[in-house]
Amino acid sequence: MSLFKGFGGRLAPWLALLALLLAWEAACRLFKLPSFVLPSPSAIVAATAKVGFAGWVEHVFATLRVTLMGYALSILIGIPLAIALASSKLLSRTLYPLLVIVQSTPIVAVAPIIVVVMGAGDLPRVFITFLIAFFPIVVSCVTGLLATPEELVELSRSLGAPRSREYRNIRLPYAIPHLFSALRISITLAVIGAVVAEFVAAEKGLGYFINFSTSMFQVPQAFAALMMLVVISLVLFHLIGMLQKLLYPWSLPKGQPA
Repeated sequence: MSLFKGFGGRLAPWLALLALLLAWEAACRLFKLPSFVLPSPSAIVAATAKVGFAGWVEHVFATLRVTLMGYALSILIGIPLAIALASSKLLSRTLYPLLVIVQSTPIVAVAPIIVVVMGAGDLPRVFITFLIAFFPIVVSCVTGLLATPEELVELSRSLGAPRSREYRNIRLPYAIPHLFSALRISITLAVIGAVVAEFVAAEKGLGYFINFSTSMFQVPQAFAALMMLVVISLVLFHLIGMLQKLLYPWSLPKGQPA
């Protein structure tokens, strides 16, 4: 009985998705909705085939490249910045409000300015992606570092352990669960950042393709690109979860799959 429940639980999301697609297809056919208003799933599949494998590979690779570059930059800057903020109250009081201001600024409004300042190429797109993705990493990592029990920190200091060892062996392990939660969120935000950047300035990529398709009223093609973005986000999200399960299985909550 428990096996049946477990199998049914795994199938439930797929069955719900299938039911949604069937209802979507039926509604489009029943109400005869134009494809430029709401394309049916079958029209989206036909548009996907029409673009061709080579065309999709080019756009997916362009978006994925910018996404991963911006995401890597957010990790390389975000984690050391979080350690610096957790180490100094003065630095935290000085920089944290500035980080909040940067995060509160609408990136869509700032993106054209960034492109004008930095010029064409991958640099402005990577920077826009970084701006969207780095904030959760900084905040969650600081939270995890400061969540370390004070008695462990005091014990480490009483034994004469250097500050670097305190962070490496005590604070960072406590921050791992918080950090991976942020990494999962940030990878999806990185995809959004890459698309926003491609809306502003790009000659290829899924964001560019959606913008171009909607301007030509090729809405099924735009939906096909949107589905590609959803798949990319889900795959990257689960890859981060698999990495956590592989490297730090102890950091996963009990009963929670990666």
